Amino acid sequence: MELAFERRGAGPPLILLHGIGHHWQGWLPVLDRLAAERDVIAVDFPGFGVSPPLPPGTPYTAETLADAIESFCSMLGLRDPHVAGNSLGGYVALELASRGVVRTACALSPAGFWSRGELAYAQAVLRATRALALAVPPERAELTAGNPIAKALSTGIMVAHPNRMTDEAVLAGGDALRGAVGFDETLDSFAWLMPPAPPKAPITIAWGEHDRLLLRRQAVRAAKWSGQRVKLLKGCGHVPMSDDPDLIARVLLEASAL
Repeated sequence: MELAFERRGAGPPLILLHGIGHHWQGWLPVLDRLAAERDVIAVDFPGFGVSPPLPPGTPYTAETLADAIESFCSMLGLRDPHVAGNSLGGYVALELASRGVVRTACALSPAGFWSRGELAYAQAVLRATRALALAVPPERAELTAGNPIAKALSTGIMVAHPNRMTDEAVLAGGDALRGAVGFDETLDSFAWLMPPAPPKAPITIAWGEHDRLLLRRQAVRAAKWSGQRVKLLKGCGHVPMSDDPDLIARVLLEASAL
């Protein structure tokens, strides 16, 4: 299916996948750094950002979103691209590695490695975050984005350094969260989400040191599943791209160097 995306740079193709309720613009802090060495394609999942929803009758799950990305790559003529994702996007990146349809996969704080209690916590936080976004009128959203304390309260669960986010990024993120037609069904589907099958391609998993949504201890389960050490993203939260763009770009470039 046709999905909204941004493409920059030249070199080996690298697909970037966002988290639930987010959009491709979440990768903007690292996009040009990556584009210096990669053909970077940051894409909106179906039903998120400005991409169209999934076809009627198609459920929103990590697997159907992975199907959509696989189809998207085929449409662009991208065979065995590198892929990287954050949160839900991280899970989808690992799923694509399990299918053997990508060259490498890098997952930043991927979904799916939670306990039942941690899942309930994450779902509650995400539902509350979206409800708040829907309840705030646009004019108040602008005031929130421009107020350091309000910005910290509204984004602190997702990033370790809210002050490093631009006002424009906060506003755009709120718009994406409000308009995500696939949000509720995708969030509900997390109840049945299990770690993917063993990967058929090299993978890298990294976790935010200060991840307050998918708690850092979940990295231990991800390490056991993958059979390898999980990198710790020092000073970073759940969505680490704005916390430390240089670090994240370096991790993604190293992961896709094969």
